[in-house]
Amino acid sequence: MRNVQVILREDVASLGHAGDLVNVKPGFARNFLIPQGKAIVATEASKRELAHQQRVIAERVRREVELLEAERKKIDGVVIEITAQAGEEGKLFGSVTVVQIAEKLAERGLEVDRRRIDLADPIKDLGEHDVVVRLHHQVTATVKVKVVAAG
Repeated sequence: MRNVQVILREDVASLGHAGDLVNVKPGFARNFLIPQGKAIVATEASKRELAHQQRVIAERVRREVELLEAERKKIDGVVIEITAQAGEEGKLFGSVTVVQIAEKLAERGLEVDRRRIDLADPIKDLGEHDVVVRLHHQVTATVKVKVVAAG
């Protein structure tokens, strides 16, 4: 089956950034990218319009980054405390999840999508852990997660 060329209208994780011309499987384009407005089919006419679209997309991304920089300043350096069951050696019986971190941030009035929280490895120990929140591929914030033992 032949790949289809599409022009991305917004950033898509592990595929490309807004304005990129990429090759994808036809089903991915037809069922996900195009219906959600994340991409358009790269016809000859749309390829000629790509330069104009890149300017428009670059301007939209610039404005988005400015807004997200303000959001980053609110989130950066926030310390949240999560209580969890732990053994005597400081190992948790479970792990701290991105859902728990997102809920604690929401309690403070900081609405962060759980998919934006970048937790490389599950938190399974007591103590302080730095967690990265990726608001945009150019904008990241760091949250301190303090895990304390219950009881």
